Amino acid sequence: MTAPLLSVRDLSVAFHQGGKETLAVDRVSFDIAPGEVVALVGESGSGKSVSAASILKLLPYPAASHPSGEILFEGRDLMTASEQELRAVRGNDITMIFQEPMTSLNPLHNIEKQIGEILVLHQAIAGQTARDRTLELLRQVGIRDPEKRLSAYPHELSGGQRQRVMIAMALANRPKLLVADEPTTALDVTVQAQILDLLRQLKADHGMSMLFITHDLGIVRKFADKVCVMTRGKIVESGPVEDIFTSPQHDYTRKLLASEPRGEPPRLDETKPVVMQGDDIRVWFPIKSGFLRKVVDHVKAVDGVDMVLRAGQTLGVVGESGSGKTTLGLALARLISSKGRISFIGQDIDGYSFAEMRPLRDRLQIVFQDPFGSLSPRMSVGEIIAEGLKVHERKLTAAERDARVCWALEEVGLDTATRWRYPHEFSGGQRQRIAIARAMVLKPRFVMLDEPTSALDMTVQAQVVDLLRDLQKKHDLAYLFISHDLRVVKALANEVIVMRSGKVVEQGPATEIFQAPKADYTRALMAAAFNLEAVEIGGVSQ
Repeated sequence: MTAPLLSVRDLSVAFHQGGKETLAVDRVSFDIAPGEVVALVGESGSGKSVSAASILKLLPYPAASHPSGEILFEGRDLMTASEQELRAVRGNDITMIFQEPMTSLNPLHNIEKQIGEILVLHQAIAGQTARDRTLELLRQVGIRDPEKRLSAYPHELSGGQRQRVMIAMALANRPKLLVADEPTTALDVTVQAQILDLLRQLKADHGMSMLFITHDLGIVRKFADKVCVMTRGKIVESGPVEDIFTSPQHDYTRKLLASEPRGEPPRLDETKPVVMQGDDIRVWFPIKSGFLRKVVDHVKAVDGVDMVLRAGQTLGVVGESGSGKTTLGLALARLISSKGRISFIGQDIDGYSFAEMRPLRDRLQIVFQDPFGSLSPRMSVGEIIAEGLKVHERKLTAAERDARVCWALEEVGLDTATRWRYPHEFSGGQRQRIAIARAMVLKPRFVMLDEPTSALDMTVQAQVVDLLRDLQKKHDLAYLFISHDLRVVKALANEVIVMRSGKVVEQGPATEIFQAPKADYTRALMAAAFNLEAVEIGGVSQ
């Protein structure tokens, strides 16, 4: 038998805070053979990411410790390796893709410098050679017009584009082992399929092994060779993927496999009052050039979109990264300037200033895509959720505010005792639930949901879909649901807008869009979402 490339034996991880010790990982063991893909699956907080970070000793030591275990890479124990020895392994033999690219990329350096830095450190490549290699990597991960992206900074890219840059950085040195922590979470379905195909090809060409952490069981079944199911810090079941999916033995595994978004979206009802309406919405960003910075062209992020959203209805907006989905939502919420008429509850708000919009904010709420970036690290969870109440419902007493905060936390499936903790103490999925609670605590009329389930594990995703549906029914809420996960859109939206390059490709009732899409682009999205097959749309995807 071939010796494993990586062998994790009886790994335990404990965290120490305030004199207390919390065991996050409890005697976990698994092997990864050369060229093999092993998936770690489980809910948020199960210990998947902590186990993966332990491989390269990336945990916050000395707050973290290892009561037991060894991690053997090519026969060498990384647990006892010096910092100098680990530096030779990190980024070269073993690389890692993190879940949240915005917090992993340096906001002060452009894309060329960040990828080039890896090539300089590990391969001593610089100058034009490094530039050519950087362009090659960006093309491999599906970045359109990579020459134009070299000078871009992370904040100038969409969430999906930032994650693709992270993947390019991880693959730059052709590692032996790639640790991928939710690498496709922020990607639209077509690019997700392309990235998985790319990783398959690299695995085949270079014999690269992978530890793949994800909550998307569809990806696991198509991509992994073996799977380890984790919950509460322990691996409860492991084995070949086909065996686990066809005959799961543990109750928790069966629960995961049954966790698909279910239920029917609200029926189309044109008698409901209009909450939000947009006519010929346009958001054009000027391109300036020359010494005098003259406008030479425009980036038409949103170009002539019409929409109507009624109470108790959900409008799903789908498309690839950079298609204009989020920009449309920000324009409707009056967070960016736009052209065209926007009406909210019968008021034309397209000309409203920030001050004029403030009295409407309690009825118009937003859940952003990146929960870590949208939650203040200096405020406790209770303070974050209560902040809107202090602004919009000033008559509430402190006890009444606290009761509303507890209600909101319970609604999104979090323990009310967690309101005293801070965002960094939660997993990515838990942070997104906090962001949803912050929006829901004011009981708004309109909610813009920007990829609200992309960071959630499958069981919590299904729960959040049910929660959003129940809240909508109870309070007659209008949802603008922006997502690349068409399975979730299908479960929530009764009308769909398909966008590409700022324009509407197809628009209509969700049943018609999903059952009989008319546009080639829509059909390609559906194929990628429900079959996870590689899809090329107009050459290289955005």
